[in-house]
Amino acid sequence: MADLYILRQHTLGFPEARKIAFKWAEAAEEKFGMSCTYEEGAVADEVCFTRSGVSGNLLVTQDKFELNAKLGFLLGAFKGRIEDEIVKNLDDLLAPKLPVKVPAKTAKRRTSPK
Repeated sequence: MADLYILRQHTLGFPEARKIAFKWAEAAEEKFGMSCTYEEGAVADEVCFTRSGVSGNLLVTQDKFELNAKLGFLLGAFKGRIEDEIVKNLDDLLAPKLPVKVPAKTAKRRTSPK
């Protein structure tokens, strides 16, 4: 068996981290066929996930995301790719969302020829 451990610190606060963890669980279910359960707590939430060959949990607090997973024998051979995909997914969710600037429209006054 191969073990995965991923830790990400954040400054989002607990309510926003909770939203992101829930999105992560939804993505894990849709993209990877995981069965996820989400348990809310006073100071930490826990997402437990499982599917054939994988089991683990994601602990979410006001300042960190901590993922622990165990990969079965067959998936252990793909540990690097699996870890990369989880890290990318989590980092994408944690990336600051920058406001999109829309250029101001400049109206040109047209004069009709006489």
